[in-house]
Amino acid sequence: MLYYNNEISQQFPKLLKYFENGIKDNDKNISHCLLFWGADTKSQCELALEVARILNCSESGDKDCTCLNCKWIREQTHPAVKIYTRLDFKEGTDDDESTKGKKNINISQAKSIINELSVTSDYHRVYIFCDRDEDGNLLPLNQMNFPEATSNALLKTFEEPPKNTTFIFLTKDRSDIISTVVSRAQSFFVPSVLAQDLNFDIVESVISNYWTIERNQVLEFENKLLGLIAENEPKEVFTQIQNYMLETIKANISNKHLFYRLTNDMKFVEEAKRQISLTPSMNLQTVAENLCFKLILQ
Repeated sequence: MLYYNNEISQQFPKLLKYFENGIKDNDKNISHCLLFWGADTKSQCELALEVARILNCSESGDKDCTCLNCKWIREQTHPAVKIYTRLDFKEGTDDDESTKGKKNINISQAKSIINELSVTSDYHRVYIFCDRDEDGNLLPLNQMNFPEATSNALLKTFEEPPKNTTFIFLTKDRSDIISTVVSRAQSFFVPSVLAQDLNFDIVESVISNYWTIERNQVLEFENKLLGLIAENEPKEVFTQIQNYMLETIKANISNKHLFYRLTNDMKFVEEAKRQISLTPSMNLQTVAENLCFKLILQ
């Protein structure tokens, strides 16, 4: 199944401009580990393939380039650009039986990737990590399908990859991947191009226009947020705050200052979600206090 979308440049112009500028820089000024997060894994994969195309283009990198590398990537047949999922690795057999019932990207798969990278390549290798179901639908990474043991087996490779190698991870929440992988990656929120019902009715009365709150009102803001957390599931509160931020971005797309402010603030909220997911015993008041100070006092 092909996931490449020729319209991706119109869907994510700011993100692509960032990657284009970095790739065309004399020092290839982009990270060798990228993490795309958000609700739309398919769009993340299409963006990852476009980054791979620009990295491998043998001409100008323009979106309509017809060089062989660009053609292969559009057809998803490029020998050095691969989508790795738990179902795209056969354990020593030529049929599909070896993938049935596989629950994760395992250590054998990690070792295969390491061995493959030990062989030099004339191309810029791009490995896109995600999940998919038996029907071919793309799914995000999490700690079930990309477990800690596998991640740890690849950590050194992620940290010091061979020349001209880029890893891209696709996930719903950054908290769904172990922190040691996240810390080695440059993270980007990828908005969904699909119509979504982003509910934020629980938090709207507290979070609405929060960027206008004065610094001396941060404690009042914190108390209101703690009240919401006491009455609702904490992760749902943080998710609805992100939903509000995303809807505000969409409604003010021409406001660059607000775009960058909210995009950055979404990362703070994601970090709060990660803290309560990975450390359930962590004091919720401390998490909420840290978040409020980041949102208001930045």
